[in-house]
Amino acid sequence: MGCKLEVLTLKIDCFLYLLAIGMLSGGGPLVMAQNPDGVVDAFPAGGGMVPAMFIFGDSLIDNGNNNDLNSFAKANYFPYGIDFNGGPTGRFSNGYTMVDEIAQLLGLPLIPPYSQASNSRDQMLHGVNFASAAAGILDITGRNFVDRLPFNQQIKNFENALDQITDNLGAVDVAQVLSRSLFFVGMGSNDYLNNYLMPNYPTRNQYNSQQFADLLVKEYTTQLSKLYNLGARKFVLAGIGLMGCIPNMVARGTTGRCDEDVNQLVLPFNENMRTMINSLSTNLPGSKFVYINVDNMFRDLLANARSYGFRIVNRGCCGIGRNRGQVTCLPFQTPCRNRKEYVFWDAFHPTEAVNVLMGKKAFSGTPQFVYPINIQQLANI
Repeated sequence: MGCKLEVLTLKIDCFLYLLAIGMLSGGGPLVMAQNPDGVVDAFPAGGGMVPAMFIFGDSLIDNGNNNDLNSFAKANYFPYGIDFNGGPTGRFSNGYTMVDEIAQLLGLPLIPPYSQASNSRDQMLHGVNFASAAAGILDITGRNFVDRLPFNQQIKNFENALDQITDNLGAVDVAQVLSRSLFFVGMGSNDYLNNYLMPNYPTRNQYNSQQFADLLVKEYTTQLSKLYNLGARKFVLAGIGLMGCIPNMVARGTTGRCDEDVNQLVLPFNENMRTMINSLSTNLPGSKFVYINVDNMFRDLLANARSYGFRIVNRGCCGIGRNRGQVTCLPFQTPCRNRKEYVFWDAFHPTEAVNVLMGKKAFSGTPQFVYPINIQQLANI
């Protein structure tokens, strides 16, 4: 056991060494600053509030990792990215995702996908996005889409990134760099959408809603603990939103309204997440956890849509069928023109306008939306 720990420590130390060296060689004059622990950090002038952000999740925050997979879950075609500088990238949005906005607010550049960054260590300097559309906490989730990168595989990819970066370096202890970076995780939605609610999966017959939530969070706890053992200390965890209100779920009914049964179905998972966060905070020394209450954010958004500038709350800007949600946005389909007035971009995902709004609330919002502190406060610890 001792040998394994030494290897792991060596791996983390080497990774952090390169991360620090990369920051030193990133160009521009350096700013030396002493943090509250007395450790001197070096960043290029105008650097971010944190050294880096590492992102794990699904299509809500995937930015291109599925592009080269043998997968049906892709968004690397027009009109996806119609409002993004550079066009389609693999983001399941017309523009920014929530983590794009959070990165900007932290003073970081947009975080590259692992599929791109793994080819160049220089691109990993401010973090890596490992998220994959159709991915879930459970490995079997999303298999209808063929290839995808479940959370367990995303963690392995993070380990591979450490291996790649440390191949030719000696061990230098700069662990403060990684310990001050943010680890953003948004998982769970597909475990319902593309597992529990799918007729070709057995899980709905095997578990009631509470049992399934317990299963998910038990596995989630193990996975987050792995990230902790790899050096993560500052975690930002996003809960599941009002899944019954996405256009695809609305389209399955005939009233044009949210499916409240589905909204109730995912509540035990969100409740379990709060319990899990309290437990992990106690059992993992030095860890800090922030919970983004996406459910509350969407309830507030739908209740006050007009005041936020939204007019259309129950159908997609781009899609086919009832509520533009029965078939999601197809290649070269013409989307709505007034995209800033839509809550949903396609059958499953929010518009850039909503992603930016939610990113801002997560960054500097009140405990109603982000608990027990917000991302800005976490970054400053």
